[in-house]
Parts: sequence; C-alpha cells; structure tokens
Amino acid sequence: MARFRLFLLLLLALPPQPSSLPWPDTKQGTMASLILTALEKATLFLEDRLPTINLDGAVGFQVLEVQLRGVQEKWASDPLLQPLRLRAGRLASTLSALLQKSIFYLKQSDPTYLREFQPSIQPGFWKLPHVWTRTNASLVYPWLDPLDSFSEESSDMCLVQLLGTGTDGSQPCRLSNFCRILMTKTGCSSYSLSHQLLFFLWARMQGCTEGLFLQSQHYMNVFCANMMELNQRVEAIGYSYPTQDLFMENIMFCGLAGFSDFYKLHWLEAILSWQKPQSGCFGKPDAKGKLLEDAPQRQGLLRRVRRREKLFTDGCSCHNTATAVAALGGFLYILADYHSDNGEPHPPTQSPESDYQDNSPMPEVQRTGRPFSLSS
Repeated sequence: MARFRLFLLLLLALPPQPSSLPWPDTKQGTMASLILTALEKATLFLEDRLPTINLDGAVGFQVLEVQLRGVQEKWASDPLLQPLRLRAGRLASTLSALLQKSIFYLKQSDPTYLREFQPSIQPGFWKLPHVWTRTNASLVYPWLDPLDSFSEESSDMCLVQLLGTGTDGSQPCRLSNFCRILMTKTGCSSYSLSHQLLFFLWARMQGCTEGLFLQSQHYMNVFCANMMELNQRVEAIGYSYPTQDLFMENIMFCGLAGFSDFYKLHWLEAILSWQKPQSGCFGKPDAKGKLLEDAPQRQGLLRRVRRREKLFTDGCSCHNTATAVAALGGFLYILADYHSDNGEPHPPTQSPESDYQDNSPMPEVQRTGRPFSLSS
C-alpha cells in the first residue's frame, strides 16, 4: 500500500489542469493490477465467510462479476493487456461459482428476503453503462428534509413492487401512489437518497419505461448530484467511519448509473487504504486508527437507514465489503472502457437511456469523453 500511495502522490503532483483528465496510458496496467489485487483479496474473504454472507453482501460481488466480464470484453483486443484480462476472467469465474453456492446459504438464513430480492443476484440483471455523463451541481438541494421519514421497510416494499416479487402476484414496474411519492421525494440524504437512486437504477435494469419511468434520467441526475455533494462532504471530514460505507455505496450506484465524475483518483486511493490486509475485507477501522465513529453524527452527514448488516468480530462488514468491491470494479471498468479504443475517449454517440434499452427522454446534461478527474 505504501508503494501505491507513493505512486499516486507522484501522479497527483502533476500540474493542475482546468478540466478532467484521463489516467495516463502508461499507467493503465499498474492501476489495473493494483485494483485486481484488492479484488482478489476481497474474494478470498467472500470464500472464507460464504456461509455467513448476507444478500446485501452477495449483491456487491454480483455487480463485481458483471464489471469483470465487461473489463474482459474491453481488453480483448489489446495483446499487452492479456495477462490482466486472464486475471479478471479467473476472478469472474471464481465469483460466479461462489455466488451460486451462496444461494444455498441464503435460503437457510433469510428465505423471504432472498425470494424478494433474488433478481439482484441473478446473471443478466445488472447492466453496465457504455456512455458517460457528469453530475450537475445546480441540482443539489438547497435544503434537506429534517424529518427524514424514509425507512428501510418502506424502501424494501417499493423495491419489491418494482421487481414484482411480492406474494400478491403483481407484475414488475407497477407502483403504488405511496411508492411514487416516496421515491421522488426531494430533500432526502444519506441512505434514503441512495435508495431512491437504487429504485430508478433497478427500474432501468428491469426495463421499466412507462409512466414515472419516462423521467428516470431526470431523477437520477438529481439524486447523483446530491450524492456527489455528500461524498465531497465525507471527504472534507476525512472519511470518518462509518461514512465510508455510504461514500462507497454512492460511487457504486452512481457509477452504474453512468456518472463518470465519481471515479476520482484520490477516492480510489482512499478506498484501497481501507482494506484490511489480512482478511481482505472492509469494515470498522482498527482501534489504533485515527477515524472517529461519532464524527459523522456530529457533522449531521449520516442518518442511517437500518439494514440487514453483518458485522464480524474482527471488524469486517458484509455491506462495507460489498460496496467497496463494486466501487473498485467500477474504477476498473471505466479505466478499461476509456482505453478500449487505442486510448482514445469515446464520443457520447447515444444517451444512457438507449444504452440501457430505456427509451425515456433525457434532459440536457453536461457530457464528457474524459472520465477521470484529478480535482476534488
């Protein structure tokens, strides 16, 4: 890790630029190898704790498998990247086998939750962006809802409606008025905000395109603009635990939604530094660390929605590890996507909606073919 820190310090010492910059071509293999090493360690953690991993943990690794397959495809035409491509392929195959095994354990530990959310760990559910956009700071809320009536139970109910996995036999993409209001409510923050984005992200994965979902891109623009602002606040207070989990969840979800400015080099450095070297997991910092647990609450950044968390005695967290691997997989994927055509940036030839087989209109947003930012 010390070598990686030195490498990034040297990279970040380059003269500041007025706009986003790609990662240098000559560094692609080094950066990809560092990310893959971290992901391999995290996969060993998954294998070691497989009988006790919850569904939220499995979802992050399912997303990672899809990202690795995407990386394989992007690197297929570059002979110099074949060793890394083989590593990515082996890791994806290992994950596929482990995730299949995990279903057996999930049926024993939480069968109802598995039935309701099993689509999220099924092959083919998660789809990757191929055209990138950026967040628009003008969409950040001028105020936050002080009541924050959003709950995990209500969020789960609306996600089940969306997936059509309830016991009432309803079809996917059907919504109650309650869920319509809840998932478009303004002024939400923390996990409430990320769950709102997850709702529209899953609608896109499901192919929901009618009614409310005609405005999916608009809501995703709003939510990710506010999630970017929240991540910047987390960075400003030194990534104090437990805001790291929400920070990585925001990168995971907004990255999957196609917002490239969540992939910042110094955010990658931060995430890699949080991995426990022995177990390969992510979670509660060691007691000797400098991070303070009560700092986020004092700053008012984290009003956590209760979730099915699995925290091990060694500080490893299922949810932290899941968000970390999916965030890191996103860094790897956008790196491969950016350099998949002889290092040239991809022009935005189609909208994110059409790329996800979603034909809803897209409001005007800032676009760029240069995903990586060296600025904060």
